[in-house]
This record gives sequence, C-alpha cells and structure tokens, in this order.
Amino acid sequence: MSHILVLRFSSMGDVAMIVPVLRCLVKNYPDLEITLVTKEIYGPIFREFKNIKFHYVDFKKQHKGIKGLWRLFKELKRLRPTHVADLHGVIRTYFLSWLFIINLFKTKRVDKQRSKRKKLFRKKNKILQPLTPIQFKYCEVFNKLGFNIELTNHEFIDPFVINDETQQIIYGTKNNLNWVGIAPFASFNGKTYPLDLMQQLIAFLQRDHQVFLFGNGEFEISKLEIWEKAYQNVFGAYKLGSLNNELEIISNLDIMISMDSANGHLAANYNVPVIVLWGLTHPFGGFAPFASNPENMIVSDRSMFPKIPTSAYGKKIPKGYENVMRTISYKDVAERCLKILESSKRHQNL
Repeated sequence: MSHILVLRFSSMGDVAMIVPVLRCLVKNYPDLEITLVTKEIYGPIFREFKNIKFHYVDFKKQHKGIKGLWRLFKELKRLRPTHVADLHGVIRTYFLSWLFIINLFKTKRVDKQRSKRKKLFRKKNKILQPLTPIQFKYCEVFNKLGFNIELTNHEFIDPFVINDETQQIIYGTKNNLNWVGIAPFASFNGKTYPLDLMQQLIAFLQRDHQVFLFGNGEFEISKLEIWEKAYQNVFGAYKLGSLNNELEIISNLDIMISMDSANGHLAANYNVPVIVLWGLTHPFGGFAPFASNPENMIVSDRSMFPKIPTSAYGKKIPKGYENVMRTISYKDVAERCLKILESSKRHQNL
C-alpha cells in the first residue's frame, strides 16, 4: 500500500490551504496512507480527516539545525513512506527532500512560481497577471507523484457541531442574527486595515448582526477587548480557548471579513463567503481563499499606488505607501457584506 508524507510546516494560512487538496486526495484514494508533517498547533485544522496521521516538528528544540533535520529525516524514514510531497519549498524541505531522493524515495516539490512572482512584485515593468492559485500548485505535486486529483471535484463538508463547552462560552450571543466573523489583524502592517476604519465597520455591522472577532496575542486581544466592551453584539473569539473551538464557530459563520491572513483561508475551507481586504498584497499573487468570489476581493487603489502588489506577504512598504488601505472605504466593505448576508443563514442549522 502507498504511504505519502506531506511536508508543510508554516504559515497557518498556507497550511490551511492544503485542506481542499487533501479532501480530493482522500476521496480519490481512500486506501492511501497519509502522514502530514507539520507543527502541532496546526493539528485542529485537519480534524475532519480521521485516517490521516501526523508527525509533528519542533524546530526550536528536537529538530533544530542540521542535526535536528537529520533526526527528523530518520524519524520520517522509519515511517516507511513510498512518496514524499514537499508543499513548502524552503531550505528545510530542500534538505529533507535531498535526503529522501538520494535514498531513492519518489519525491516532488511545489512550484512556487518564483520567476512569475518577481514580475508581479517588481517596481518597474510590473506584469499584473494572476498566478496559479497555490491550491492548484499543491495538486500538481500529487499529480506528479502519480495521484491524480482535480480541485474541480472538491466537495465541502458540513459545518461542525458546536460543542457544549463552546455553547456555554458564547451563551448570550444572538442566534437569531447573522453571524459575521471579522479578523482585523495580519502578520504585517502592509496588509492590516487601519484600526479606526475597522472600528467603524464593526460598529456598523454589530447593529443588526452578531459579530465574532478573531485574534491572538497580547496586542490583538487588547484591541478586541475594547471593541467587545464598547458594542453590544460583539464577542471576542479569543475567549474560546482553542483553535478547535474557534473552528467550530468559523465553520458556522454566515460571512468572514479578513485581511490577507489565515482566518480567511480557514473560513473558506467550510464554504463560508470570505471578503478579503488587500493592502500591499494582491489576489493575483495566488493566495486568495479557496473558491473565493472575485467580487469579494477588495483591493487598495492601484491608480494611486501603482506599485501594489509589492510582495507576497506585505513586508515591503515603499515610501509613501503606509496608508494604502485607507483607499478602501469601510462603507464599501459593509455594503458588500450586507449583499452577501441577504441570502445566508448558515448557523441557524445548529
């Protein structure tokens, strides 16, 4: 029987984008043994896959440095895989892939479209053409290994049942309203919507909808607490205590509003409509949420800021580009949100 190792260590959004691909793989090859090699914190993202095994990495201790990678290789080799799918394409996986190849394991690596990315992100002579979505590039890896899958055959799963513990925590939120998820933060300033505009959006939407705010870490939680105290129909999802519990809420949302960040990808995995606010990044970079509607991709004004997109991750902020996201009106975001909500009542099936 075939046994495939799937390597993808970070970031959370990129890891989450594996889910639709794995659904197609499991559907087409139900007897295939799959071991996902990733960080333990990402385990809940794959809770729906009862037969997928995990091998967790720890690059701070056990698998740190060259010796740690050698140790990781020996651990993985003992699992007796027949195929290795590198969905990460970084130095660590290059090294691991090289070790597997010289030991005669069939190994394939994701094509990160680096030459096309350079043309999309360069300052001059920019070629603004969409790159292949990364989910399809993941599919290519499995196809090259001999496992033929197509995302056109993908099927979404039903929303999760919200467990009793979470039901108790969210007691007092309003089931009779639409559930709107908002993830106000991103890993870099270049793709984070200004907080004053975000507050206006939250204030407007919570009037007639139940708003769930997503964020982690001391700084983010401090902001969420302020908004939660200020508005009646706002709940800070940080109080749920775990990613597992958050995913139960996310899967039952009527809509998610996010930056170019992980929460949008998590929601898209459950067929939740996702509005993404794009700053210095752009949906043409190949990292839009799965099966997303182009009308829900709200991009900063390129006529005013023609260097957009500046990078895949929003790290590079050219001089004078600090406020690109102020060209996105919170009223336009709210209007798009209301249009989607007209026909959505997902969570009422709880």
